[in-house]
Amino acid sequence: MTDQDRTHPLEEGEVDLECVFTCQGIDLAQIYKSKLEAAGIPVLLSYEAAGLVFGITIDGLGQVKVMVPAEFAAEAEDILGVGEAETLDEGEEEPFGEPDEGEEETLPDE
Repeated sequence: MTDQDRTHPLEEGEVDLECVFTCQGIDLAQIYKSKLEAAGIPVLLSYEAAGLVFGITIDGLGQVKVMVPAEFAAEAEDILGVGEAETLDEGEEEPFGEPDEGEEETLPDE
Protein backbone atom coordinates (compact mmCIF):
# COMPACT_ATOMS: atom_id res chain seq x y z
CA MET A 1 0.00 0.00 0.00
CA THR A 2 1.41 3.39 -0.94
CA ASP A 3 0.86 6.70 0.80
CA GLN A 4 -1.54 7.67 -1.98
CA ASP A 5 -3.74 4.63 -1.24
CA ARG A 6 -4.17 5.52 2.43
CA THR A 7 -7.16 7.57 3.50
CA HIS A 8 -7.62 9.60 6.63
CA PRO A 9 -10.13 7.99 9.05
CA LEU A 10 -12.38 11.05 8.71
CA GLU A 11 -12.50 10.59 4.91
CA GLU A 12 -13.65 6.96 5.00
CA GLY A 13 -17.34 7.78 5.24
CA GLU A 14 -19.83 9.16 7.67
CA VAL A 15 -18.37 9.49 11.16
CA ASP A 16 -20.10 10.74 14.32
CA LEU A 17 -18.00 13.65 15.52
CA GLU A 18 -18.00 15.15 18.99
CA CYS A 19 -16.68 18.54 20.03
CA VAL A 20 -14.15 17.90 22.79
CA PHE A 21 -12.87 21.45 23.14
CA THR A 22 -13.66 24.95 21.93
CA CYS A 23 -10.99 27.62 21.82
CA GLN A 24 -10.47 31.13 20.53
CA GLY A 25 -8.23 31.35 17.46
CA ILE A 26 -6.91 28.90 14.88
CA ASP A 27 -3.34 28.97 16.24
CA LEU A 28 -4.31 27.52 19.61
CA ALA A 29 -6.61 25.00 17.93
CA GLN A 30 -3.72 23.79 15.73
CA ILE A 31 -1.67 23.09 18.86
CA TYR A 32 -4.49 20.99 20.34
CA LYS A 33 -4.95 19.23 17.00
CA SER A 34 -1.24 18.33 16.85
CA LYS A 35 -1.32 17.01 20.40
CA LEU A 36 -4.26 14.73 19.64
CA GLU A 37 -2.88 13.56 16.30
CA ALA A 38 0.41 12.68 18.01
CA ALA A 39 -1.65 10.34 20.21
CA GLY A 40 -3.19 8.73 17.11
CA ILE A 41 -6.57 10.48 17.34
CA PRO A 42 -8.00 11.86 14.08
CA VAL A 43 -9.06 15.51 14.44
CA LEU A 44 -11.17 17.95 12.47
CA LEU A 45 -11.24 21.68 13.24
CA SER A 46 -14.56 23.43 12.70
CA TYR A 47 -14.62 27.22 12.33
CA GLU A 48 -16.12 30.11 10.39
CA ALA A 49 -13.95 30.93 7.37
CA ALA A 50 -14.62 34.67 7.78
CA GLY A 51 -12.85 34.70 11.13
CA LEU A 52 -9.74 33.17 9.57
CA VAL A 53 -9.81 35.29 6.39
CA PHE A 54 -10.39 38.62 8.11
CA GLY A 55 -8.56 37.83 11.34
CA ILE A 56 -11.62 38.62 13.45
CA THR A 57 -11.68 36.87 16.81
CA ILE A 58 -14.75 38.40 18.44
CA ASP A 59 -18.45 37.51 18.45
CA GLY A 60 -17.71 33.84 17.86
CA LEU A 61 -15.94 34.35 14.54
CA GLY A 62 -12.61 33.31 16.06
CA GLN A 63 -14.15 30.31 17.79
CA VAL A 64 -12.70 26.95 16.72
CA LYS A 65 -14.23 23.61 17.70
CA VAL A 66 -11.88 20.65 18.06
CA MET A 67 -13.87 17.67 16.75
CA VAL A 68 -12.97 13.97 17.06
CA PRO A 69 -14.81 10.73 16.25
CA ALA A 70 -17.17 9.80 19.11
CA GLU A 71 -15.16 6.66 19.92
CA PHE A 72 -12.09 8.80 20.70
CA ALA A 73 -13.90 11.57 22.63
CA ALA A 74 -13.15 10.36 26.17
CA GLU A 75 -9.48 9.74 25.38
CA ALA A 76 -9.17 13.15 23.67
CA GLU A 77 -10.70 14.92 26.68
CA ASP A 78 -8.24 13.15 28.98
CA ILE A 79 -5.29 14.17 26.80
CA LEU A 80 -6.43 17.80 26.67
CA GLY A 81 -7.34 17.86 30.36
CA VAL A 82 -10.90 18.94 29.66
CA GLY A 83 -12.98 19.26 32.81
CA GLU A 84 -10.04 19.10 35.20
CA ALA A 85 -10.31 21.75 37.86
CA GLU A 86 -7.09 23.44 38.81
CA THR A 87 -6.47 23.13 42.51
CA LEU A 88 -4.12 25.17 44.62
CA ASP A 89 -1.53 23.59 46.88
CA GLU A 90 -1.88 24.20 50.61
CA GLY A 91 -0.80 27.74 51.45
CA GLU A 92 -0.88 28.85 47.80
CA GLU A 93 -2.95 31.94 47.04
CA GLU A 94 -5.07 32.81 44.06
CA PRO A 95 -2.95 34.80 41.58
CA PHE A 96 -5.64 37.47 41.24
CA GLY A 97 -7.58 37.10 44.44
CA GLU A 98 -9.96 39.48 46.09
CA PRO A 99 -8.47 42.66 47.61
CA ASP A 100 -7.64 42.44 51.30
CA GLU A 101 -10.11 43.88 53.76
CA GLY A 102 -9.79 47.65 53.92
CA GLU A 103 -7.83 47.71 50.65
CA GLU A 104 -9.55 49.51 47.82
CA GLU A 105 -9.59 48.15 44.33
CA THR A 106 -7.83 50.61 42.02
CA LEU A 107 -7.67 50.76 38.27
CA PRO A 108 -4.59 51.96 36.38
CA ASP A 109 -4.69 55.52 35.06
CA GLU A 110 -5.34 55.75 31.37
